[in-house]
Order: sequence, then C-alpha cells, then structure tokens
Amino acid sequence: MKTLRMISLFALLMMVGFVSMGGGQPALAQTGGEVPGQTLGLNSDADLWRYIRQGNTGNTQMKNELAAVMIQSEGDNWRAVRNGPISVYGAGGVIGIIVLLAAFYSWRGRIMIDAGPSGKTIERFGSLDRFSHWLMAGSFVVLALTGLNLLYGRYVLLPVIGPEAFSAITTAGKYAHNYLSFAFMIGLALSFLLWVKHNIPSKIDLDWLKAGGGIFSKGVHPPARKFNAGQKMIFWIVMIGGLSVSMSGIALMFPFQTAMFAKTFGLLNVIGFDLPTQLTALQEQQLNQLWHAIVSLVLMTIIIAHIYIGSVGMEGALDAMNSGKVDRNWAKEHHNLWVKEVDEAEKSGKKTAPAE
Repeated sequence: MKTLRMISLFALLMMVGFVSMGGGQPALAQTGGEVPGQTLGLNSDADLWRYIRQGNTGNTQMKNELAAVMIQSEGDNWRAVRNGPISVYGAGGVIGIIVLLAAFYSWRGRIMIDAGPSGKTIERFGSLDRFSHWLMAGSFVVLALTGLNLLYGRYVLLPVIGPEAFSAITTAGKYAHNYLSFAFMIGLALSFLLWVKHNIPSKIDLDWLKAGGGIFSKGVHPPARKFNAGQKMIFWIVMIGGLSVSMSGIALMFPFQTAMFAKTFGLLNVIGFDLPTQLTALQEQQLNQLWHAIVSLVLMTIIIAHIYIGSVGMEGALDAMNSGKVDRNWAKEHHNLWVKEVDEAEKSGKKTAPAE
C-alpha cells in the first residue's frame, strides 16, 4: 500500500508539471483553410500547390538554382509536343519520302545518260571537295541514326533486342552523337567556304525549275552551271539548317549556358511577333531540344531525297563524289554551261576549280 501511494503521488506531480508547461493547452487545428497558430503563410493547401504548380522558385541551399523549382509545368507541354506532333510528323516525313521515292523510281526508273557513256571523263570534284563532303555526310548519317534512336528507339529497338542491348547501343550512340557533331560542323563550314560562290541564285535557275530539272521527262536537259537550282536549294537548306541544328546541339551539350531563344524571340518581336522573352534556363533547354528535333527531322527527309538522286536515282552521279570525275556526256546533259566554261578555260590555258 505504501508503494502504491508513492506511485500515485509521483504521477500526480508529473501531471501538474505537464499542465504548467502548456501541455494541457488544446491542440490548434486548421480550420476554415487558415494556417493554424495565427502564423504567417498561405491560406490553404490549394493556394500552396497553385503557387508551386506555376513554377515559382523557392529557397534551397543547393548551388543549382533549378533545384528551387519543385514543379516545372512546361515539362508537361514539352513532353506532349515531343512525343506527339514531332514524333508523329517526323516519322511520317521520313517514311513518307522513302515511299514517295520508291513510287517515283517504279514510275520513272533510273535516270540514264541519254547519249550513253562517252568513255571520257571531266574532273568534277577535287580531293578537298570530296573530303569535306564525306566528312559532313558521313557524320550526318551517324548523327541521324543515333538521333532517331533517341526519339524512337524504345518503341522500335527495345522490344526487339531487349533492355541490355538497347542500353549499350543507346549509350554508345550518345557519345558518338556528341563527339561526331564537331566533325559535322567542320565539314559544314568547309563545304560552305568551298561552294558558296557556286550557289548564288541566277535567272538560269528559273528555267531549270520550270523544266522540273529534267527528271520527270526523258531527253529534257535544262541549262545549268556548276550547281543547278536543285543543288543550290539543297546547299542553302543544309547550310542554314546545319548551322541551326549545330547551335541548338551546342546548347544541349552545354546546358543552361545560353539564352538563344529569348534573344531570338526578342528579335522576332521587333517585326510584329508577340513571343515571351523572359525564359528560364530550363525553358531554354526544352525549346532547344524541340527545335533540334524538328530541324534534324526536316534535314533527314531532304537528305534522303538527295542521297537517292545522287546514287540509285541517276546514272553517273555517284562518280562525282567517288573518283571526282564524271562522264562527259553526263556532264553535258546535266551541267552543260559548266562544261563549256571548263572547255573554254582549257583552251585559254586556265583551269577552273572543280565543283558539283
């Protein structure tokens, strides 16, 4: 009994101490959407998550300022555009041009030399010309294949070869994509310096375009100099598109270091557009990725047509980039004015620079 009384007294003293320290105060519950305890803060959970959902920046001890953003809503838009229109229309463009070229080949067949091979050749490309072309073309093929894998690989390759092989191929492709991009840029710059003087548009190009380049009808050979109108269009598309995709690629390899889209939007706003110029670093990266994919897919579609007409689509065309020399009859039919310039230069003792 004495022990029981001591325990009861001890419990009573503990209860008195707890009440004196405030433990007996009733708990403050959140009522009416207000923050408990009369403290400063947002009025409700709805306001809190709305604030976060808008991408507002909070506080963080991490050096990376992007870590202060809990939710970046534009990521949903980026994913929807990348996996939606870009993937669908990009695949449609690449597959569509292949189907179209196959249909054209079945109708037109290979474009042959109407006069037949002469057995005599004329120099079309020098060694430096061919080097710059294959440097640019070879690296572009690898960039295109590795880029397509990043966009479509998990839907096409992954189910076929399995996750381990797909992971190995994709990782190797990522490194190849990053490093060979510099080879592409060098080839692009070198090709521009070598050929830009031959790709200035002229009135002759209009005649070539009116005749459809002579590819739709046998025996039709519109006049052309070193580069015909079709080749000039390919040249400028590749140069401008290649520069654009190179700039966006650099921005992706060195993230959060550039603000190209904000500056570009600012310039476009001067001529009447109404585009946002206050872009976060992450928004810049998302726009870079979308633009990189769009321009790359457009270039792939056009280059597939270029590869076709320069190989299986036309007799004698591939020789220009293999040996650098083409049959004279081929040259007369497709670049007659250039052949005249070469012949006249040889007669006068001068040598013209070979070009496509």
